[in-house]
Amino acid sequence: MMTETDFDIKDTYLKFLEDDDEMTMPVAAIESLVTMLRVKQPSTSSELINLVRSSIEILKLSISNAISLSAGCDLFMRFVLRNTKLYADWESCKKNLVENGELFVQRAKESRDKSAQFGVPFIKDDDTVLVHSYSRAVFQLLMRAKKDHLLRFRVIVTEARPTGKGYLMAKLLQDCDIPVEVIVDNAVGYMLHKVDKILVGAEGVVESGGIINHIGSYQIGCLAKANNKPFYVVTESHKFVRLFPLTPNDLPREIISVIDSPQGNVNDSLLKTQLIDYTPHEFITALITDLGVLTPSAVSEELIKMWYD
Repeated sequence: MMTETDFDIKDTYLKFLEDDDEMTMPVAAIESLVTMLRVKQPSTSSELINLVRSSIEILKLSISNAISLSAGCDLFMRFVLRNTKLYADWESCKKNLVENGELFVQRAKESRDKSAQFGVPFIKDDDTVLVHSYSRAVFQLLMRAKKDHLLRFRVIVTEARPTGKGYLMAKLLQDCDIPVEVIVDNAVGYMLHKVDKILVGAEGVVESGGIINHIGSYQIGCLAKANNKPFYVVTESHKFVRLFPLTPNDLPREIISVIDSPQGNVNDSLLKTQLIDYTPHEFITALITDLGVLTPSAVSEELIKMWYD
């Protein structure tokens, strides 16, 4: 049994991610905050709110590129503020907060499967689908289309430098007997005439309906629009975040230097890259979420419901 003195919010968060490969950053953040409430046992509502705020600050400062983590933290903060106003009796409030928090986590875990259910009708027999990098939500949709609906389609996956996560996506798709091909990122324009539609995930969905995602998503969005190819985002609603970027590099994290290269090139120290970029709403055809299929303009309405209803 973990004691109050043993508890560390960052370690708890990282342990949840380590123990469950399928858990997303926002769900791990929410799970960690619910665990914190259970362990710390705050004695007043003000102590509770201060504990949640300080824990959220620690998480946001200690995890790099934590756009989706921030979305989960902010959503949980809203959940806490809303629930503390519902009960006059503090003990009842504390008990219900933990119980409802656990229910909140369970619903968040189920959201990816709901997104997949809404997304399957977008996949047709003989489709060629372009996928950028690795996305659990996109993989779940494609796996369901293949296994549950017996659809026949092929997938082209970008290599997704600098992380190389496209290879992970390709391996998972191969394991599901889905024909797949990996291409270098710069070949997207060359291959696009063969593609019927594009599916990407999201680290975060911002107020305008644009997305923050693996670097290169913006370029693919531009190419999709220029070539009249539908560009769909598959994501969970707990990744909706109250940010309003204006340009592809208008993001809250500093550029990350990449200095490790297998070639050991002298120019390694000059190479700088960004792991995420922002794709504006005008490049997105629709967002496939656990709330249903949304237009980008509907995202702000959903955020208003989350925060002010």
